[in-house]
Amino acid sequence: MSELPPERTAPLPEPERPGTPVVVGEELVENVEVLVEDGQRGMVLNLVTDLHPADLGQLLGHLPVEAAQTLFGWLPEERASAALPGLESARRAALLDGATAQAIVGLLDHLDTDDAADVLADVDEDVAEHVLPRLEDAEEVGHLMGYPDDTAGGLMETDYVAVAASASVGEATEAVRECVDTVDPVYVVYVLDPAETLVGVVPLKRLILAHAHAPVTSIMEEDFVTVEPDLDQEEVARIMERYDLVALPVVSAAGRLLGRITIDDIVDVIREEAEEDLQRSAGITGEEEFSASVFAISRGRIFWLLLGLVGALLSGLVIRGFEGALEAATILAMFIPIVMAMAGNAGIQSSAIAVQGLASGDLWSSDVVRRLGKELAVALRNGLVLAVALGLIVLAMGAAGALDEAATGRLAFTAGLSLLIVIVIATVLGAAVPLLLQRAGIDPALAMGPFITVSNDILGLTVFFLIATLLYL
Repeated sequence: MSELPPERTAPLPEPERPGTPVVVGEELVENVEVLVEDGQRGMVLNLVTDLHPADLGQLLGHLPVEAAQTLFGWLPEERASAALPGLESARRAALLDGATAQAIVGLLDHLDTDDAADVLADVDEDVAEHVLPRLEDAEEVGHLMGYPDDTAGGLMETDYVAVAASASVGEATEAVRECVDTVDPVYVVYVLDPAETLVGVVPLKRLILAHAHAPVTSIMEEDFVTVEPDLDQEEVARIMERYDLVALPVVSAAGRLLGRITIDDIVDVIREEAEEDLQRSAGITGEEEFSASVFAISRGRIFWLLLGLVGALLSGLVIRGFEGALEAATILAMFIPIVMAMAGNAGIQSSAIAVQGLASGDLWSSDVVRRLGKELAVALRNGLVLAVALGLIVLAMGAAGALDEAATGRLAFTAGLSLLIVIVIATVLGAAVPLLLQRAGIDPALAMGPFITVSNDILGLTVFFLIATLLYL
């Protein structure tokens, strides 16, 4: 057995107590990487044997690709399968690259139908065509792959516990027992009529406490929430949050039960939507993953960088258009970065609140006028405070001899008034643009990025030079 190189030797972490979450940090990743490179299969498997599938997935996601592929190939089939759902798409594709169709079938057959559909979507199309027909749940997985990823149909799984409306509580309890290995977790039992239309739901607690001979219809809840498969995943998350649901049935337009969405999937949706909004606000289109390629990352960023370049050129043209004003009073150049920075900050603040309200569903179309009125009041108040502060600073600079004392008062008034107007325009624009984008069917999070910054820079400079030309020169 080979030994670790002295310069890379690190003490292996102490075994965790059963049930204790393991923190997958740099030390563990480095140790596993060294052992994998040295071919220490037994030691590696011993080190990762007690890792939760989520922690194992995190480890596979942080290892270099070649080391991750080697470790993945060493894992028992069931362990490797359990780690797949928690991996990013790019890393899943890398781990399954080169695997035979039969090997992929073995991995996917251990997964819930929704997870199997997600993983299969990352596999090469030619391989996927050979994999799908061989799966135990081929029909269900193929059906799920027909729905867009970001809809209720793309989120749902087709494994659930359902009984006929004519069943007794005892029969429903037995149905839960029979499905314990295939449906996990079980939150409710669905009650169907002969046409497989959902007519009621029975929470597991109520089922356990009921008398075995009672009809299941006597304890079922008839007032329940459902969604159709084409509903956007963000709206699904809002519904489950609003009604405190842990499981949500997905039904056809006719009310036929198609599947269910569980709370663990919604937690992932909330995280994905938050990450997407954050990336869009920073001028990144698409979903940038940690393991994505350089080309994919560049493609998602370049458009907004080009837009920023165009905006900067337009701002430069505005300054060039007022070149005469700058030559007549070079002191005005001092206020250019102030105006640009304050316009950008004010616009981002108001747009962030508007986007947050739209994303959570708290801001409705009927609230637009009230929202804009409030933003205008806030802009006037903050703008006035900042304008007075800037004016006092200019006066203090004049008193200290840093500026021409004769023109200090006029310059302080010009700078303060310009800043007030710029902040009002930027704040109202920042609140209005997300609302307009939402109405046009465009993600309002785009308003928080370069779009607001660039437009406010151009407008702010134009307003500043116009006021300076009228009042100071």
